[in-house]
Amino acid sequence: MGRFGKLETDVHIRASASKFHELFSERIHHISNASTDKVHGVDLLEGEWGKVGSIVCWRYFHDGKARATKEIIEAVDKENNSITFTMIEGDLSEKYKSFKFKMQCIPKKKGSVVHWVLEYEKLHDNIPDSHTMLQLCVDIAKDIDAHLMEGSEEP
Repeated sequence: MGRFGKLETDVHIRASASKFHELFSERIHHISNASTDKVHGVDLLEGEWGKVGSIVCWRYFHDGKARATKEIIEAVDKENNSITFTMIEGDLSEKYKSFKFKMQCIPKKKGSVVHWVLEYEKLHDNIPDSHTMLQLCVDIAKDIDAHLMEGSEEP
C-alpha cells in the first residue's frame, strides 16, 4: 500500500449536468436539503459561494460519526461543469495529509454522468484507501439527483 491514493467512479443521473453543477458550486449550502441524512450543512466561511479561493465547512455523517471538514474551492469550471475542493483542516486531517475532491458532471443524451475523483496522501501506510468516502460522494450525488428531479415528468 502506498501513501498516495486516487479513487474514481461515475454516477449516472437523470438531472442535467448544468443543474447538478450549479447546485454543487453556487448553491452548495442547499445540498443538506437534498441529502439530509448525509450532509448536515455547508457553511461559507470566507469568500463567495462557487468562487475559487472561497472556504466552506462541510458538516456531514461518515463512517457512523458526525464530522466536519474545512475546504477551499480550488477550481471551478462552469463550461465543463466541474469543481475541485481541497481539505485544509478538519476530521479528514486525522488520517490524511492532503485530500482533494474533484467532481465533473458530463452531459449525456439522457441525463448526465457525475465523475468523482478523490486524491489523497495518507499520514501512514496502515490507513486504508477511502472507499467509504467515495461511496458517500456517490450517495450524495444520487440524493441530489432525486432532489433535482422531484416533480419532473420523467419516470
